[in-house]
Amino acid sequence: MTIELHAIAAPVFTARLKSLVHLLKIGEAEYAARGLSEEAVLGARLAPDMFDLKRQVQIATDHAKGAMARLAGLDVPSFPDTEESFAELYARIDKTLAFVASVPAEAVNGREATTVTLKMRHETLEMPAIDYLQGFAVPNFYFHLTTAYDILRHLGMPIGKRDFLWRE
Repeated sequence: MTIELHAIAAPVFTARLKSLVHLLKIGEAEYAARGLSEEAVLGARLAPDMFDLKRQVQIATDHAKGAMARLAGLDVPSFPDTEESFAELYARIDKTLAFVASVPAEAVNGREATTVTLKMRHETLEMPAIDYLQGFAVPNFYFHLTTAYDILRHLGMPIGKRDFLWRE
């Protein structure tokens, strides 16, 4: 059986980014009723040493677009991390969705053994594309997606598992 990288990457990123929009829209619609400002919601974090909601969204989108680019051997699109509103976060997610949709299956499939190189702050990681996708990109994507969900839930937003798994 052949593993098709595109089939295990693009649909996951697409569906979950759309559910992230759904979660954020609930948060946007509900924050005033909970005595919060947009700034307070987007700046909320679960612990002092964790990133806030807007940064969780930024990093989730970074993992989705980064994975698709690296799997296809493309340059990773650079989005400045300047979002300060729900509207700007939606625009960032839309740009990410458009990029994910623009990467054709034939640019990704068959590249499972291709080496992906990640330059981190203190190290460089190299691994086969399939290991990068399954062991790094998708888990990191879900970590930041889940943390965004958890922040909204912690703020009292009326969201649950069905919203996390939401599909159009």
